[in-house]
Amino acid sequence: MLGRDFISIADYTPDEVRLLLDAAVKLKARGRPELLTGRTLAMIFEKPSLRTRVSFQVAMQDLGGHAIYLSQEEVGLGVREPVKDIARVLSRYVDVIAARTYLHATVTELADYADVPVINALSDEEHPCQALADLLTIHERFGGVKGVRIAYIGDGNNVLRSLLIGGAMLGAHIAMATPEGYEPPGTVLEAAAVAGHESGGSIRLLREPEAAVDEADVVYTDVWTSMGQDSERFRRQRDFARFRVDLDLMRKASPRAVIMHDLPAHRGEEIEDEAIESAQSVIFDQAENRLHAQRALLAMLLAQPDL
Repeated sequence: MLGRDFISIADYTPDEVRLLLDAAVKLKARGRPELLTGRTLAMIFEKPSLRTRVSFQVAMQDLGGHAIYLSQEEVGLGVREPVKDIARVLSRYVDVIAARTYLHATVTELADYADVPVINALSDEEHPCQALADLLTIHERFGGVKGVRIAYIGDGNNVLRSLLIGGAMLGAHIAMATPEGYEPPGTVLEAAAVAGHESGGSIRLLREPEAAVDEADVVYTDVWTSMGQDSERFRRQRDFARFRVDLDLMRKASPRAVIMHDLPAHRGEEIEDEAIESAQSVIFDQAENRLHAQRALLAMLLAQPDL
């Protein structure tokens, strides 16, 4: 995968995803090997960020390189300059680009014109870096991903789309409960179903949270209203009112079940405070794993070390 882009988790094979997870496990245990000395990461962010920005910057520094943060005000993707010009200029300065954009088309255009690897650090369609951290967290907790039962409660957003495909590729059984009209696109459901068929995993689309969490090992949720959807907030609060993760819902899951959320959380909306703070929560382990997953990704795209 040396020199490759990381735009969608579907662009990688199951073996390549497993290789990334294995590298993350090894790098997490090893500390800070300076594999990327003299390399530079450019981070272009149209959206504000805590976990994505800090984890990428620290990951690059841990590996001996350095990172440059570029806000939309400084770069003006598609406004101050065309995306294709920015891609070609940055390719002359840096070794890798991570882009957090509103539109998926923006990050794909960056990849089309850049001569260095481009990483999708979040778009409206996918969040593959989050999926890597999620799969790493599940792998650590259950000794692997294959056969693990994952229940996702809430919106069929970019986080679910990447998790669906990545989890199905590795043989997980994923049950998602969304209100009607909020499920992932049919193309994503079809791709995840095919991946699950090939790996021994499966996906199910349900309308009742209680049905989705039955015997689940993982109960995952995300915000009802993502950035850029503020005008839909009140409608979404109404439509998702039954799709809340709390300890009553967790009692319907497996006794070994853990709670996951990619953060930031709207406590009292999609998840209750007591669920986040419970012994079942692995939410902050999951947040930490953004760092380790991205260290592995950067190392494999730029150096492909023999770990």
